[in-house]
Amino acid sequence: MSRWDAIGYVASGLVFASFCMRDMIPLRLVSVCSNLAFLTYGLALGLVPVWVLHALLLPINCWRVWQGFGRRRRVG
Repeated sequence: MSRWDAIGYVASGLVFASFCMRDMIPLRLVSVCSNLAFLTYGLALGLVPVWVLHALLLPINCWRVWQGFGRRRRVG
């Protein structure tokens, strides 16, 4: 198995883990990690649809994490 395959499997595992989560902030943090791993994988192997998708999802997930922390501060 190549290093890039391993990164692809880690990224896929992170996506799977995010689907098993209930709490929004940990889910989004895992999704951010998944986006970064898939960006690395897609860029390394020249998989344009993969890295474009995750380049678009990354700021959305970061924004949602930021919103989630803001809500926790107001509530808690």
